[in-house]
Amino acid sequence: MSPYRPRTHLETHDVTNQPPPFEGVNFFTADRALVDAVTHASGDTHHHRLTKFGEHAGSAEIADLAMQANRNPPQLKTFDRYGERIDEVEFHPAYHALMTFGIEGGVSSAAWSGVETGHVLHAGLEFLMSQAEPGVCCPMTMTYAALPALRHQPEIAAQWEPRILASRYDPASRPADQKHGVTIGMAMTEKQGGSDVRANTTRAAPLGKAVPGQAYSLVGHKWFCSAPMSDAFLTLAYTDKGLSCFLAPRWTPDGERNAINIMRLKDKMGDRANASSEIEYHGAYAVLIGEEGRGVRTIIEMVHHTRLDCIIAPAAFMRQATANAHWHAAHRTAFQKKLIDQPLMRQVLADLAIESEAATQLAFRIAKSFDDSAKNPGAAAFSRIATPVGKYWLNKRVPNLVYEAMEAHGGAGYVEESVMPRLFRQSPLNSIWEGSGNVICLDVLRAMTREPDAVPAFLDEIERARGENATLDAEIDALRDSLVQMPPESEARRLVERMAIVLQASILVRHAPAFVADAFCATRLSSRPGYAYGALGAKIDTARLLERAMPTT
Repeated sequence: MSPYRPRTHLETHDVTNQPPPFEGVNFFTADRALVDAVTHASGDTHHHRLTKFGEHAGSAEIADLAMQANRNPPQLKTFDRYGERIDEVEFHPAYHALMTFGIEGGVSSAAWSGVETGHVLHAGLEFLMSQAEPGVCCPMTMTYAALPALRHQPEIAAQWEPRILASRYDPASRPADQKHGVTIGMAMTEKQGGSDVRANTTRAAPLGKAVPGQAYSLVGHKWFCSAPMSDAFLTLAYTDKGLSCFLAPRWTPDGERNAINIMRLKDKMGDRANASSEIEYHGAYAVLIGEEGRGVRTIIEMVHHTRLDCIIAPAAFMRQATANAHWHAAHRTAFQKKLIDQPLMRQVLADLAIESEAATQLAFRIAKSFDDSAKNPGAAAFSRIATPVGKYWLNKRVPNLVYEAMEAHGGAGYVEESVMPRLFRQSPLNSIWEGSGNVICLDVLRAMTREPDAVPAFLDEIERARGENATLDAEIDALRDSLVQMPPESEARRLVERMAIVLQASILVRHAPAFVADAFCATRLSSRPGYAYGALGAKIDTARLLERAMPTT
């Protein structure tokens, strides 16, 4: 018998042909389309701030924090060690670090801070933060969007607005008046109703006078309450006069925990770093915001602003996916060529680049309409109809784009060390959040019928590109004819899709380089596109499209 011999480490191969990590990239300056979109949205004064934020967002440190926050999802702690009910959600330190970065960077406060084109600045910060880690963007988005609804009750807004504008992240569980900064959540839907909030059953009874700004007691449940550690929640409940809007703080004015019981946390497909919960109100303290019985009209102010972020996020996901795919293809060789030099791969990457830039330009044009709305009724009308149009279309486009970008990585894109699986799981979320596709299409029809200036404002916007592209001119004429009368509900998806594509084309023709605009019009307007990205039926300037989309270092 041979004597025992210890095993030794033997070199089996050299590691070659692997791309370097996609880290240390400034997410703002490395994205030519984003810089241009911000500039055309009158946000060029924010370049310095976005450059600084983008540098940190694209750092290896933030990428590691994002990975940790998703690998260590939040945990519900219903009781303390003595059996007292506390309803606390515990987060990994990486989550708190990301929240600090985003909130102190201004994601939730910049729009209201008095700076010029504040919503464009907010959109830029949100675009960058969504690429760093989208899970933490949910509480920031709701905090940003809460102010317009709170301002329906000025004395309540006066209490909470300074806490929001403080731009401080304070995760401590204590009354809001003892904190350096706050976050605001939202709880609308219930088990039996979902998007049909008028099917809600939660009831509100006055604790004194039944007037706006006064205290009520809530009894009922909410099927989805995201970011349950927020300091207060805008919510809906019925009074004797109808569905009304309330603000329910986590702590009552006398310093006691409010009777908001967290029943469980949702075990979600994606968005793992963020907590989403089911809650019950057991006589919870709340104050009436706005006119009693007009709760939907009040809280829709918040929803309109959260929907802006539901446009920004998919545009950001498209950019992140496209940038990662270009980066991988530029550094990986197959069959004696770089992937990015392979003809079929070039077509796929160029098509992703077209889609991504069109999404970015659309998102920031809509963000600009939020800034313009305060002084321009036409801008407000455009915002009212373009926001649901943009939300519908970008969220329909992003999942398949992310999939194609994942496939461009090969097997390396399917393992959890890559950002791609996390991005893929995240990509359907914003289509569901704040109104699924059908709800959003019906909202477009509602804007067409109830807002007399909405369609004229939309047509005025697309007409600004008249005469620059013959194919687009023909599409504008056809769309104008389609908007003359209200289509049946069954055709709403097709109509909203056409509106979105023509609007994107109009914006690109005016603001993007000609080779980008021409490629979009040639592949999205002039003929039926292929069913998969890269199945193009038109000649495009592939080389310049790839060069523009490649993240610069």
